[in-house]
Amino acid sequence: MNVTNTILIGLMAMGVTQANAGEGHASSLGQPGNPAKVTRTVDIVMSDAMRYTPASIKVKRGETIRFRVKNAGQIKHEMVLGSRAELQEHAKAMSRFPEMEHDDPNAISVDPGQTGELVWRFTRTGKFDFACLVPGHFEAGMQGKIAVRR
Repeated sequence: MNVTNTILIGLMAMGVTQANAGEGHASSLGQPGNPAKVTRTVDIVMSDAMRYTPASIKVKRGETIRFRVKNAGQIKHEMVLGSRAELQEHAKAMSRFPEMEHDDPNAISVDPGQTGELVWRFTRTGKFDFACLVPGHFEAGMQGKIAVRR
């Protein structure tokens, strides 16, 4: 079995396939947002101290948020939205395949000194998470919380 097949099998085991990428992709907390329907913008700063600022965000169900994500560090960081269980499983896969690149609508990777955007529509109430899944970053505490209320 070659490396590509091994990675694909790992991704399929996590439930991440090309079939659920793009506009049709939904997760436990919502779906990709339409940039023309953004309710508000939330600025997030990522640092090499393995922290997000702010690390806690409150949104209303139905809101479409533009996350403007700045990497203030010297190494690559990312922001991946999901449930705690989804993020933990994905972090395990990233440790096995550290060169894996994300092309999911609920994730953004940002090079040092750069800023990126992630637009997401929150369709369910509850407590959710975001994290950096670059190997070692999640384990070092690079995690945040999202509270979605009515």
